[in-house]
Amino acid sequence: MPHPQTPIPSVFGHGSTAAEVIKGIDLSGKIALVTGGYSGIGTETTKALVSAGAKVIVAGRRPEEADTTLADIRDQIDVVKLELSDPASIDACAAAVAEKTGKIDLLINNAGIMACPLSRDARGYESQFATNHLGHFQLTMRLWPLVKATGAGARVIALSSLAHKRSAFHPEDPNYERRDYEKWQAYGQAKTANALFALYLDTLASPSGIRAFSVHPGGIMTNLGRYLTEEDIAMMRARSEGDASAGPSFEWKTVEQGAATTVWAATSPLLADKGGVYCEDCDIAALTGPDGLTQPGGVMPHACDADAAAKLWEISEDLTGIRWPG
Repeated sequence: MPHPQTPIPSVFGHGSTAAEVIKGIDLSGKIALVTGGYSGIGTETTKALVSAGAKVIVAGRRPEEADTTLADIRDQIDVVKLELSDPASIDACAAAVAEKTGKIDLLINNAGIMACPLSRDARGYESQFATNHLGHFQLTMRLWPLVKATGAGARVIALSSLAHKRSAFHPEDPNYERRDYEKWQAYGQAKTANALFALYLDTLASPSGIRAFSVHPGGIMTNLGRYLTEEDIAMMRARSEGDASAGPSFEWKTVEQGAATTVWAATSPLLADKGGVYCEDCDIAALTGPDGLTQPGGVMPHACDADAAAKLWEISEDLTGIRWPG
């Protein structure tokens, strides 16, 4: 039996756009929620889903920016306030969403921060882990009754990254309380956590026909890179030019191409009987060997480890105080 991380293959690829992927898909009557759905690839994700007939709830820190950026489709979206590093804001967001809809067909955990200096939320949790993973963990748990109301066919998408290769999840010290902080390692741990979250969520939800996937969107220049230094940018440029000493190589994508794998994972009929897998370039990514850090694509074993996923889930419940609602 092939490993779950085996390419299908898909008819789409690295250069496909969200508009191409969504063509022919009918989402009429579907409700999607996209965190950060007004910025970067989130904007293109929202627009693609709307073009297929979906009603999209856009959740993020700057509702006024969403109103401006998505003005041309404003009558087809709802906007709610969400600060992923603030548990009270997450709960308020979930309550506001529940007032707007009785179901969610597609929950797309898109928002995030990257490679920022060490900072902590009010609970003392490291900001990249807290925002990228714990915030979306709490939001998903709070919105689960709405996802469950859809039942079979609903999907949850967690945006991961090629950066997952930089770090496994460290259950002994996820918040950098006992080890030196390094911003790229911390980002890598958070992105590994996103992949492991989707893996474990799928094991819990698949008996109900609800599936979860993680996604590497590709290398795209968006405001996600607002914390990057000149040195960071030079490193990324070297990687895009194939310099293996700078890290795994990649090819830049446009924003429209960057949203494609998210949209594909959320809607492709090819994934109807699959779940828990890490996707890239509009396909299931291949599993790498332990030396995958030097390879341009694929998913590292530590990001699709069932035991690590279960441990992360347990720790996430403890850190947030929220249990799986079932």
